[in-house]
Amino acid sequence: MDDTMTTRAGFVALIGEPNAGKSTLTNQMVGAKVSIVTHKVQTTRARIRGVAIEGDAQIVLVDTPGLFKPRRRLDRAMVAAAWSGASDADIVVLLIEAHRGITEGVEAILENLAEVAGKRPVALAINKIDRVEAQHLLKLSQDMNEKFSFTETFMISAEKGHGVKDLRKWLAAELPESPWLYPEDQIADLPLRMIASEMTREKLTLRLHQELPYQLTVETESWEERDDGSARIDQIIYVVRDGHKGIVLGNKGETIKAISKAAREELEEFLGRRIHLFMQVKVREKWLDEAERYSEMGLDFKDGNG
Repeated sequence: MDDTMTTRAGFVALIGEPNAGKSTLTNQMVGAKVSIVTHKVQTTRARIRGVAIEGDAQIVLVDTPGLFKPRRRLDRAMVAAAWSGASDADIVVLLIEAHRGITEGVEAILENLAEVAGKRPVALAINKIDRVEAQHLLKLSQDMNEKFSFTETFMISAEKGHGVKDLRKWLAAELPESPWLYPEDQIADLPLRMIASEMTREKLTLRLHQELPYQLTVETESWEERDDGSARIDQIIYVVRDGHKGIVLGNKGETIKAISKAAREELEEFLGRRIHLFMQVKVREKWLDEAERYSEMGLDFKDGNG
């Protein structure tokens, strides 16, 4: 990097309801340079989704996934937890879906936006613009800007890439002057919870082979930092029927113990610290149909509609 160049870097919080397209937008902004950052993500209160490079700027995308669940009343405590990531960021981007417009979840976010954003720039990104008429977009943009004075509004299609470059350029210019926060070769990471879930899933697959091909999913329900530097991780393994639960548990719980031990050892090696791993197996017959299960796995539910 040329020394005469002024580098910029900072955190951009992506907020929005589940399925608004945060993962897709991140992938578009980060591009192909995706690798795992093994530093202790838990020290920040938000999850790092990825790092995008635009010219001399490094844009670190963070978010608070799954916190704005539609049809659930957000009490103050939940809202406070949801906002911790946004309040640490330099810029906030609210992502909404063009065809869904101002939903109850979006209203709940708007109620708290001014308080949390303070003097930070807040951009509005209206996603999935290919699904609605131009007139509708204009009206939605006006309605949203009447409810909150956004610094800038972008019309994008995260999936197709429309408008994403403009958003990235604007973010890069708005970030404070700063040395880059991450080495260039550590461009993005999967949230650690997801990595933990993947490791357990891999151990299950290795152990059970053909018995349970795709009919299970692992969620890392909680991640608690301990004062002694270790972490407690609670996971739930979802299966689709009772018979499968027995297979995962094994005789006298032998199978689950072996899986838990193998996953814990790999996690400890990966994180370089002590891990207390706790697992439960639950039957959830319809998990293959539930959007929430998909978003936990980092998949967009609609992608499965094919």
